[in-house]
Amino acid sequence: MLHTDVPTRREIEELAAATGAPSVSIYTPTEPATDDPDKARIEFSNQVREALGHVDGRDGRTALEEEFDDLIEDDDFWRYQSRTLVVHATPERLRTYRVPNRLRASVTVGDRFLVKPLLRATSFPQAAFVLALSEGAVRLVEINADRPAEQVRLPEMPTSAADHARKASLSGRAPKRRLQGTEGRKVLVRQYARAIDHELRAVLAGRDLPLILAATEPIDSLYRSVNSYPGLLAESIPGNPEELADEELAALARPLLDRYYAERVADVRERFEQGRSDGRALSDVSDVARAATFGSVDTLLVDIDAIVPGSVDPASGEVTFADEDEVEAPGVTDEIARRVLANSGTVLAVRADDLPDGGPVAAILRYVV
Repeated sequence: MLHTDVPTRREIEELAAATGAPSVSIYTPTEPATDDPDKARIEFSNQVREALGHVDGRDGRTALEEEFDDLIEDDDFWRYQSRTLVVHATPERLRTYRVPNRLRASVTVGDRFLVKPLLRATSFPQAAFVLALSEGAVRLVEINADRPAEQVRLPEMPTSAADHARKASLSGRAPKRRLQGTEGRKVLVRQYARAIDHELRAVLAGRDLPLILAATEPIDSLYRSVNSYPGLLAESIPGNPEELADEELAALARPLLDRYYAERVADVRERFEQGRSDGRALSDVSDVARAATFGSVDTLLVDIDAIVPGSVDPASGEVTFADEDEVEAPGVTDEIARRVLANSGTVLAVRADDLPDGGPVAAILRYVV
């Protein structure tokens, strides 16, 4: 079983906005279950030693050593891992994230954190909620890439359409409108669906995760007609959800998530091609850096694995390319992503094959520059 703590978008933005030397970022591949549980801890210790060797200033190095030593000696922490451990540290604070994505090992020391690889976990989290809905029952199931599906308890959630209507069954007349038969039943089911949507708001408000509906017609369409959550996917899990266990729902939901994320990338690439024709799309690193500096990037695709050593001028956005150092400093593409986030843009960390011009970046602009 994996153990994860993926950062929220707000945490990513805070990490991206933080500046000041020394800022240390360490990415360590880990395994949730292994015959050698100390392997990742030893590798991390070696990375820490490498990072500290590039920290100037005795006071800062001593404070970092104390923080790292505390983490290395924490047996419980190392017992529960995911696929990659991400540690961001300054002399004042150390933050850890265990993410289900397989990210390459790296060490960076500079005046800001290396956040671009971590964006993969937030761009495509492989997590969602499944609303298993029928006239006779409803339940909300949370699914993740790393742990078993888990039902979310909502004490005020209606238990069934008949229960919500305070009737033994949905046969007979609907209240107020005095409709009978099919129309009366539809009125009651829509009211039931509206009550469910109301209860979900407390759980889903402010979330970026997709909501997947598991339902049959006509309740599928009736729920969609009253849904207020913008993350509801267009594709549903077919079949009667009352006959499916939570893990079965999770297994059926994951292909839907894969298609959803593939469609997201395809949509961005299509927007990029449309923007190219009217001067609102860029793929040259220097051009994208300037656009990001002046806040004109709406959406950025960035190669999660690409390393472009160098720096970006804070005022002009001019790029100065450099040779790769033994210990990386956050490079050009990471700085571009940071500036897009700072200007409320969207950043999607993708693989090289997803870039329209072969990478390492592609930007859709808010306006022509």
